[in-house]
Amino acid sequence: MVKDYLWLHLVVLIWGFTAILGLLISLPAVEIVFYRTMLAGAGLYFLLKFKKRNIRVRWNALLKFLVTGGLIGAHWILFFWAAQVSTASVCLAGMATCSLWTAIIEPIVNKQAIKWYEVLLGLIVIVGLIVIFKFESGYSLGLFLAVVSALLSACFTVINGRLTKSHSPFIITFYEMIGAFVLTTVFIPFYINWFAEAGFSWVPKGLDWFWLLVLSQVCTVIAFTLSVNLMKRLTAFAVNLTVNMEPVYGILLAFIIFGEKEKMTPEFYLGTLIILASVCIYPLIRYVHKRRLGSTPRKIH
Repeated sequence: MVKDYLWLHLVVLIWGFTAILGLLISLPAVEIVFYRTMLAGAGLYFLLKFKKRNIRVRWNALLKFLVTGGLIGAHWILFFWAAQVSTASVCLAGMATCSLWTAIIEPIVNKQAIKWYEVLLGLIVIVGLIVIFKFESGYSLGLFLAVVSALLSACFTVINGRLTKSHSPFIITFYEMIGAFVLTTVFIPFYINWFAEAGFSWVPKGLDWFWLLVLSQVCTVIAFTLSVNLMKRLTAFAVNLTVNMEPVYGILLAFIIFGEKEKMTPEFYLGTLIILASVCIYPLIRYVHKRRLGSTPRKIH
């Protein structure tokens, strides 16, 4: 069990490295997602072929996978864009709202009541964002993009939670990578005409190919495979609690790698601490709340 938790922390550490890769790769956000999804899809295809898995699915399931993949592609574009127009730390601070977005969206999708403590923790997150925004206004665009990216992440996480009940996670991810690639490809003409002043960077330069391979194969294919394998032995509560450490690992890695460039004001770290505290407290409050409900005597009619 201890070994599984160590592997899980390694996966979260890898995911925390993705924002840094967005800065190490010289390509803009759209180009990064284009190559990431293409290479990740190819990697998963060869992995499934190596495992001799049948990749055929029904059309209705395929449509769901592709649409969800489109959400993932949009999430990644905003994620890398946020890191590039601000810093990796600001991007990860905004992404820390993901689990609380999930706490709001999931009950709505599953037609359940929204819990009061989830709303309270959501308000605490807003306080943390206000603290960051007030003292780091120069990064307001990056913070906004990261929060929207976190919202999209929450959406496809809830959808995947339903899809994995009837389909293999490997098959789902393979087609979602295709969906993300298709969305990025379709978006390219609009991107060139409206956003990219220098046009689309079709050819990565220098070490870009190496970092793209790390991003697509290590941070996407390998990390996903490990997380799915760990889900067989660890509870969702344990996994979600550990994944909340992604911004912490990412901010620490960014400071180690980029040094003074990632050094922010004390108020930024205060706001980030408020966000992380609310995110990490959430699973504990939910656990205690369920225990209390379970221990409440039921009335006999």
